[in-house]
Amino acid sequence: MWRRVKRSFSISAPKLAVRPHIPWYLRWSLTVPFVLASLGLAWWAYGSGLELAGFYRGETQRELAGLREQVAKLEIENTQLSTQVAQYERQIQIEQASSQETSKQLKNLSDENDRLQEDLAFFQNLTAMHGKEGDLGVHRLRLERDKMPGEYHLRMLLVQSGQRAKEFNGSYQLVATVLKGGLRTTHLFPQDASDNAQFQLSFKYYRRVEQSIQLPQDAQLENIQVRIFEQGASEPKVKQSVGVS
Repeated sequence: MWRRVKRSFSISAPKLAVRPHIPWYLRWSLTVPFVLASLGLAWWAYGSGLELAGFYRGETQRELAGLREQVAKLEIENTQLSTQVAQYERQIQIEQASSQETSKQLKNLSDENDRLQEDLAFFQNLTAMHGKEGDLGVHRLRLERDKMPGEYHLRMLLVQSGQRAKEFNGSYQLVATVLKGGLRTTHLFPQDASDNAQFQLSFKYYRRVEQSIQLPQDAQLENIQVRIFEQGASEPKVKQSVGVS
């Protein structure tokens, strides 16, 4: 213990430092202005560096605002143009549909005109023909494929010669010769009694006939023979064959 007391009061004793006491608010009041000044100096140095590099914050913000305004205008214009394009597309579709319908009507009228001209030429030639009174003939016989597979459409003009020809009453029959699976078979129309009505004939001078028939889709039609029967007769009065045109 004596040594410890001696060491505390001798030359080798620790030095004693006496400092004045400064309150914390005084220390902060001295530190905060220094920190703020350092931050301001750093900000000024940053701005000065940007200006030296050619970057001006105020001008950039104005340019950015201008670009945003331009983008907004372009978006509005784009919306308007999209609406106009949609309207033009609908208008074009309507015009195309109208044009197709007009073309279809024009084609139908042209076909009808050609048919009437053929009829006119035919009847003009018919008036110059001389035949036996009451002779029956099949003219302008045509057979064409229809829209559906296996469906065919037949046209013909029946003419009875003579100015004093009697009323013709009878019926007609279609005999289709087809090739199916390597075998040749025949199909009769009408196929049953329920179809007889549309195959009946009653006319005096001429009669235009159009008839559609349906065959199996895998059958190949070779020809059709038209048979005209007078009422009460078992044998046809006229027979004529035609192939697909």
